[in-house]
Amino acid sequence: MSQDERQIPVQVLPTAEAAAAPSRLNLFDLDREGMERFFAETLGEKRFRAHQIMKWIYHRHVTDFAEMTDVGKALRARLEESCEIRPPAVVFDKGSADGTHKWLLGMDASNAIETVFIPDKGRGTLCVSSQVGCGLNCQFCSTATQGFNRNLSTAEIIGQVWTASKHLGNRAHIERKLTNVVMMGMGEPLLNFDNVVRAMSLMRDDNGFGLANKRVTLSTAGLVPMIDRLSEVSDVSLAVSLHAPEDELRTSLVPLNRKYPIAELMDSCVRYAQRKPRTSITFEYTLMKGVNDRPEHARALARLMKKFDARVQRADAAKVNLIPFNPFDGTRFERPEDADVRAFQKILLDQQVLTMVRRTRGDDIDAACGQLKGQVMDRTRRQSDFRRKLEARGVSDAA
Repeated sequence: MSQDERQIPVQVLPTAEAAAAPSRLNLFDLDREGMERFFAETLGEKRFRAHQIMKWIYHRHVTDFAEMTDVGKALRARLEESCEIRPPAVVFDKGSADGTHKWLLGMDASNAIETVFIPDKGRGTLCVSSQVGCGLNCQFCSTATQGFNRNLSTAEIIGQVWTASKHLGNRAHIERKLTNVVMMGMGEPLLNFDNVVRAMSLMRDDNGFGLANKRVTLSTAGLVPMIDRLSEVSDVSLAVSLHAPEDELRTSLVPLNRKYPIAELMDSCVRYAQRKPRTSITFEYTLMKGVNDRPEHARALARLMKKFDARVQRADAAKVNLIPFNPFDGTRFERPEDADVRAFQKILLDQQVLTMVRRTRGDDIDAACGQLKGQVMDRTRRQSDFRRKLEARGVSDAA
């Protein structure tokens, strides 16, 4: 994102007159169960009315109750009085030369998050944010330098999918341009558990976006108790941000490792895979030059993955996704040479570890993995600390 783009103010609060009016329920906040309960218990309507409204919202991208022509006028009037269908405000959107598209979406008067769509052959993947900023402070992630403000609501999460779906002309069950959603944007999804699970339910609901379970992926830095909880309540794919094969190195990159070291994290992943016997777990590994990209790191990672497969008792239960580091202003890390990336992959493949290299997409608009950086009114002081460090080094932050 250019400096000019980042200086665009986020102005999404209602006018003073509208703010004084009683707040209305944003139907984006309700999954199918919540919508059915609202129609039955609050409106005294049949539950199928909830399904009708959901299809208007998610299949046809309609937000005006007056346009929902198969719903009676009286019910439409009641909905208009007590409810709204309000997606996030688009502050700006920008396309990349490679077809990637990024939106900066206003969450309130002071905060905005980024959402990225990545097209590929036969698929279109949307990278969705779960928080305004992130509190985990992973050392190689641009989002971490912004600090943390708050969790996103269910409406703010599913609203990202709705905004992209409308822009793309996506039609669930008919013309699917949005085929996959990954909770890999700004924030740690498992620290916003309930809202994320509700939003993922809408992504997979036939009355919502109708995505297959395996096409919705949650990526976590490794909150062990919440991984266990997720396996009990939601049937989605799991990706784990590993980034190192041993504790000392991982702790220096992912501070959460102090609380949940690799052995505990792998235990939770084994439990998750055993509860989902037909799915694999993807272990994400960002390669940083001279940090975690040496042959000894690859061999240690291969041993860790083979042990995981053996414990799950299934070949290829673990998949490794290698991500060459994507630079951002002020970072101390560097991207490894392509030859070193391929050499690292070959060591894993030679050990029969299924390994892919993620192709960098959208880096010309700062939309590549690890580069997302919205507008965050930081409550952690991390943003100001980062800027002071940059100034001390004579580096200008473009945020």
